[in-house]
Amino acid sequence: MAYLYYPGCTLKTKAKALDQYAIRSMEALGVDFIEKDDWQCCGAVYPMARDEIAPRLSAVRTLADAGEENRALLILCSACHHVMKRVNHDMQTDENIRQKVNNYSQFKTPYAGETAVIHFLEMLRDHVGFDNLKTRVTNPLTGRKIGAYYGCLLLRPSGVMAFDNPENPSIMEDFIRAIGADPVIYSYRNECCGSYAAIESREQVQSCCQKVLASATDKGADALITACPLCLHNLEAYSDGLPVYYFTQLLAQALGVQDEK
Repeated sequence: MAYLYYPGCTLKTKAKALDQYAIRSMEALGVDFIEKDDWQCCGAVYPMARDEIAPRLSAVRTLADAGEENRALLILCSACHHVMKRVNHDMQTDENIRQKVNNYSQFKTPYAGETAVIHFLEMLRDHVGFDNLKTRVTNPLTGRKIGAYYGCLLLRPSGVMAFDNPENPSIMEDFIRAIGADPVIYSYRNECCGSYAAIESREQVQSCCQKVLASATDKGADALITACPLCLHNLEAYSDGLPVYYFTQLLAQALGVQDEK
């Protein structure tokens, strides 16, 4: 499958490691991708109001561009993936939104949600294949006990995101096994880190993060991985020594394409 790779804003600023190691890993794995050269912000937060058209326009432009190039839209950031997937669902299922967006945008061909929105982890599972990934690993992370932190945006609402079982996901654990490490299953791996509440209530975010970190530590994790820049930011602030990585960092390490430093 051919992909149009959408990095989004944060991956070019605060979350460069998530982006750069993903690109190196895709090149090592022979994934057919091109980065969208004129991408714009997805909107950052999914607009809940059904009559809000303007906040959906940026996402739909990107989705339509991928469709014109006959490529699936490949996304790393959990927040970007969440927005794109839900807006795409709106274009598939809500005639009022679809008509107003197309009238405003004046695409050559009206867009109706045809583009497949794929998360990087889904690409590894369904395109590369975790069994194949195992054979490409040159530096297996043997002996590492890694906890997967999903957070909430990848999994919910489950009927729209269709990413994994929202209560008992497994895709990140399967990824951890593929790179040679041992996954640690803990209770808070799919609970919220506090998200944007950090702007107004650091105490609330601290409480959420400490529950996640304590749960992982109690089960023996020596590190956590995530796909969300905001989750990593919040968890690192209260990690108390437990390392938190982007999953692409460990992927690049296992494939032997990570910087030595």
